[in-house]
Amino acid sequence: MKKMSFIKKFASEFREFAVKGSVIDLAVGVMIGGAFSKIVSSFVNDVATPFIGMFLGGVDFKDWVIHLPRLFGQEEPIDLNIGVFVNTVIEFFILALIVFLFVKLINRLKRISKKDEEKKEEPKPPEPTKEELLLAEIRDILKERQG
Repeated sequence: MKKMSFIKKFASEFREFAVKGSVIDLAVGVMIGGAFSKIVSSFVNDVATPFIGMFLGGVDFKDWVIHLPRLFGQEEPIDLNIGVFVNTVIEFFILALIVFLFVKLINRLKRISKKDEEKKEEPKPPEPTKEELLLAEIRDILKERQG
């Protein structure tokens, strides 16, 4: 009986955790990030790298390979794919730049929204009561008589 209540409690807590907005937002962000990563990867491999290679005499970064000899009499060399690494570094910098710009845009929108909320929250000064208006008139009359 105790085991069943533990499972129900655990399931209830997990359901509450999973339905929270932050978890769902994170899941959506990961999915969009994965798809966006594919777009950036395609951009680097299919557009940027050939374009850069055009200025380097038609060199394709994927062809940049360093062949290391194997030790102990094995025949096939070990390949260090430097070009693939260069493409990955380019992808990283493009993604980092886009994420930076996106976060900067979000922060700017938050600041604008916060300023708008502060403007809305500023209460108007209360209207003076009849007594206050009367006292202000008396004060002004007394000042005129003295001056």
